[in-house]
Amino acid sequence: MSKAGLDNHHRNKDGEISHKHGNTLIGTLRKVYGQSFAAGYSEADKLSEVLLQLNQTSLSQLRRDHETGHLAHKIANASK
Repeated sequence: MSKAGLDNHHRNKDGEISHKHGNTLIGTLRKVYGQSFAAGYSEADKLSEVLLQLNQTSLSQLRRDHETGHLAHKIANASK
């Protein structure tokens, strides 16, 4: 079980901050980051699947690439 700490991050018993759930749908993320987020992927695709296909390590990295314009290039290369 994880328990909310002082900074409202949930932590495992060893104190490590819990990882985000990979079952979040791209459609849900588009509601937050805009309809162009992870263009080329279905709204029903899971975050974990997209991260694996794009060789990304986290939603944070995926989001940064989206904001800097690098995500479209990575998606194009992954679909080759």
